[in-house]
Amino acid sequence: MPLVKVYSTGKRKVSEMELDERIFNAEIKDYLLHDIVRMQLAKRRAGTASTKNRSVVRGGGKKPYRQKGTGRARAGSIRSPLWRGGGVIFGPTPRDFGFSIPKKVRKQALRIALSMRVGEGKLLVLNQFQLKEIKTKSFLEVLSRFGMEEALIIIEGENFNLEQSARNAPGVKVLRVEGLNVYDILNHENLIIIKDAVEKIQERLAS
Repeated sequence: MPLVKVYSTGKRKVSEMELDERIFNAEIKDYLLHDIVRMQLAKRRAGTASTKNRSVVRGGGKKPYRQKGTGRARAGSIRSPLWRGGGVIFGPTPRDFGFSIPKKVRKQALRIALSMRVGEGKLLVLNQFQLKEIKTKSFLEVLSRFGMEEALIIIEGENFNLEQSARNAPGVKVLRVEGLNVYDILNHENLIIIKDAVEKIQERLAS
């Protein structure tokens, strides 16, 4: 089983922790990560682009001129797509770009993403991350001790001071265990997990 050191925010080694091999030492399969990231980004798309076709655009109830005798092409409505101010042919309408992937595959992709960070030496486990007050400077000082400028931080439960302190820090995101996802892990160079959160992650992904 992978063995990691557990540090305090002062960069002092507190203990060591064994990680579940099934979760933190999984076989890397890039195509699974690609599928999950594509799914997450697709679900974030607004899909609100909209146009009006000839049945929706205002006006055009009356035939503009008689059928024959004017020398012009036949026209039944001033809102024809051929006319200025008319409807749009095959224009975009609001839609949902999202698609689903089986739960087992999503779990496996999470295991792979976590295993990648362990293999790269980019996983840091802290025994806790408590701040006395909401202060971004104090938060960044902790990151600088570990030589990090940006990171994804996974916590267990509410940590108001930490969440607020990290809010304005560029390249930093704080997530609770429930929100752990592949895209954010891959989108941040470093991964910091609080010890209690590691246990929750292993419970969640063990099955």
